[in-house]
Amino acid sequence: MPIIRTEGLTHIYSKGTPFQKVAIDHINIDIARGEFVGLIGHTGSGKSTFIQHLNGLLAPTGGKVIVDGVDIASSKVAARDVRFKVGLVFQYPEYQLFEETVYRDIAFGPKNMGLSREEIDLRVREAASFAGVSEELFEVSPLELSGGQKRRVAIAGVMAMKPQVLILDEPTAGLDPAGRESILANISYYQRTTLSTVILISHSMDDVARIASRLIVFSEGKVAMDGTPAEVFERAEELTAMGLTVPKATEIAMALRRRGVDIPQSIYTINYLRKMLINLREGDEQY
Repeated sequence: MPIIRTEGLTHIYSKGTPFQKVAIDHINIDIARGEFVGLIGHTGSGKSTFIQHLNGLLAPTGGKVIVDGVDIASSKVAARDVRFKVGLVFQYPEYQLFEETVYRDIAFGPKNMGLSREEIDLRVREAASFAGVSEELFEVSPLELSGGQKRRVAIAGVMAMKPQVLILDEPTAGLDPAGRESILANISYYQRTTLSTVILISHSMDDVARIASRLIVFSEGKVAMDGTPAEVFERAEELTAMGLTVPKATEIAMALRRRGVDIPQSIYTINYLRKMLINLREGDEQY
């Protein structure tokens, strides 16, 4: 049984008015336990609207969201429980920090779950470790932290609730390359260690190509593609026609194929591209 299933999920903003807009249209998706899914799509494609349905922040205009076998709209209990099963980290989550200390901010979610003081402390320390937050910062005000540190604290606060599904909306937006790489490494380590389901929205194709095992492409409120990174980036021409970028390695491979170089369409990492070019050179040298 998938951890998340959507059946005909539809959301219409301002329904019945002149400003009516279909944001997502009959989305049918199954997401398995332990999957690392990358959601990609241009601005306005529906991906952010989609994820806000997965923990009940938005109610569907039509269709269902089923989490761990339960329709989250079936009862008040189900609607409440999904907030702890599906953790959502918004874009620029550091603006949501409000407690006096880093420790209290990370502990806020577990405290609302009614856990014991000992369990809360254990979760805070574990989540801080996963997110790369030093315990030396526990008694520091979040307002005194750098942008990257605030981002880590916000992510740790969601991890501390131990959700079965962790959703992150552009978690590296606005960070420098080193900060972006570090946070992505922390998220990847968290997913491998806890075997949790992770859904990552990102505009960086190189990032999702490296760490996601499955990509879902949204376009005009519908799922346009769904497959492994190799399967999705094999359709690079279609992605660019949608106004999306592709990984640098895919872009280079496309240019080489246009010049007559015989390399696969499924290239999406620099290492894979390098391997194919070396194989080609070694093949030429044999003749």
